[in-house]
Amino acid sequence: MIIDTFFIPFLLATVISFLSTYPTIKLAWKLNLIDDPQKNKHPKVIHKIKTPRGGGLAIFISILLSSLIFLPLDKHLKGIICGATILTALGLLDDKYNLNPYLRLTVQFTAASMPIIAGIGIAFWKSPFGNIIDLSQPQIDIFLLGEARSIWILSDLFALFWIVAIMNFLNMGAKGVDGQLTGVVAIAALTISLLSLKFSADITEWHTTTLGAITFGSFLGFLPWHIYPQKIMPSFSGSNLGGYMLAILSILTTAKVGTLALVLAVPLIDTTYIIIRRILSGKSPVWGDNRHLHHKLLENGLSIKQVAAFYWAVTAIFGILSLFLNSENKLYTMIGVALLTGGITLWLNHKQKQ
Repeated sequence: MIIDTFFIPFLLATVISFLSTYPTIKLAWKLNLIDDPQKNKHPKVIHKIKTPRGGGLAIFISILLSSLIFLPLDKHLKGIICGATILTALGLLDDKYNLNPYLRLTVQFTAASMPIIAGIGIAFWKSPFGNIIDLSQPQIDIFLLGEARSIWILSDLFALFWIVAIMNFLNMGAKGVDGQLTGVVAIAALTISLLSLKFSADITEWHTTTLGAITFGSFLGFLPWHIYPQKIMPSFSGSNLGGYMLAILSILTTAKVGTLALVLAVPLIDTTYIIIRRILSGKSPVWGDNRHLHHKLLENGLSIKQVAAFYWAVTAIFGILSLFLNSENKLYTMIGVALLTGGITLWLNHKQKQ
């Protein structure tokens, strides 16, 4: 059963992603989806040569084809695919025209609403202290497209903001250097897929395992093209797809949002600090800069390969921990990571000024 639900979907997604990346590179050059550091003087840019954008297209092709092969085309999958299609199109347009961040955010909310409209949501959430929080009330009953539907207000809003938040936090905090984002998403997807196997007695979890395996393979197949020196960037579409798929997987796996938060602890906490700093400085939280942890690590002597490896390692460590810790211990671990990340950032800033 594991072979059919995990290994075969993972292998096919890996192969499709790897093989589709090369023509994506060619297409990016043809359509001038190129990031030129001589023209793009943004402080967060660290690469030195022209590099194709649009790598999210290859990842999307892999997720789409593999999902259509291994998963039933029900309303849930249709919603997931619809949202992923919107995000990929948004990413490609952004690669070409560098869209306004607030326009991108609006489209992100639109894309995130697609799986929610299809019925994917969080009805109940187990808090870190063990009590169950009911998000299924209040409800609004409506008649739409010829059938009665219920809008679970708290559940849908929680899921909507969770999906959009993960997309943006990954885009801001885990996309700094070659290979960083791709490896982080692959490890996180593998963790959630393995977690769903723990609930394999529940037949609904088999689809989550397969979707996690497909996401894992799609990003792992792209990784050889993205590791230093990168041949193509995943860009906004790639980071969006990564955050989108991980957020949905965490919802489908019996609402394991705490698990995903722990696995992605370092980029999430680093981005939280950055957003707070920007707001306190009177700046917009959505405009990028070079103050992220990965920038500080580079400025203090680590190579691009070492920074990427650092993020892969901490993601893997927290991924392993998340499989065994209960909700309360996950919370304490997150607090510890927050303090440690803040301490490291302050130390690196102090060291850089010396």
